[in-house]
Amino acid sequence: MGRPKRADAAGHCYHMLNRANLRATIFKKESDYEAFEKIIDEALARYKIELFAYCLMPSHYHLLVRPGEDAEMGRFGHYIGLTHTQRYHAHYKTAGMGHLYQGRFKSFPVQADEHFLTVARYVERNAFASKLCDRPEHWKFGSLHHWSSKTKTFSQRMSPWPIRRTSNWSQHVATDFSKQERDQLDWSVKRGVPFGSETWVEHVARTFELESTMRPRGRPKKNPDPKVAP
Repeated sequence: MGRPKRADAAGHCYHMLNRANLRATIFKKESDYEAFEKIIDEALARYKIELFAYCLMPSHYHLLVRPGEDAEMGRFGHYIGLTHTQRYHAHYKTAGMGHLYQGRFKSFPVQADEHFLTVARYVERNAFASKLCDRPEHWKFGSLHHWSSKTKTFSQRMSPWPIRRTSNWSQHVATDFSKQERDQLDWSVKRGVPFGSETWVEHVARTFELESTMRPRGRPKKNPDPKVAP
């Protein structure tokens, strides 16, 4: 079976995600996170990519980006994955012991309106939702910490958002999602379904041939009565 279709067009926002093979812990200590952030900075200097939000977790990462050229997100993601894998194996002397990541990164398009804010909130609350910190802005290895602390790193690494943040943003990030938001987010993360309004999702799915991401997986159910036409 071939790889599923993936949008990667200039000017569109995307959520990017990749997990370690077997969901292993790949960020074991503070310097591991810092080394990965350095790779992100290197990739941003090489490729035309705007980085809006990110969160590094013990076994995976989340990025919210916008490529400046068609197919640039793929080049950006490939550099991050390959460079991190090589440096990780060199550091831990684990070369030849298997893949670091499950595969290439996953992604889905995000509408640049309030849906963008929902995805940014999802990205920036990841560590908090996993109970790795007592406030989402306290997680050092994510964009919210740098934004709330007004660090120099934030101004160097992050790009201005296409839509204004909700007031009291840090508190908003700490607020849990509605069931509808959670269900739509989970569907997009699992399947790569575009995240936005119904009409926008349908348009983007047709434009980038992503209709397959919106169909239920598995074989069609068999008709129990052969006399009844399907």
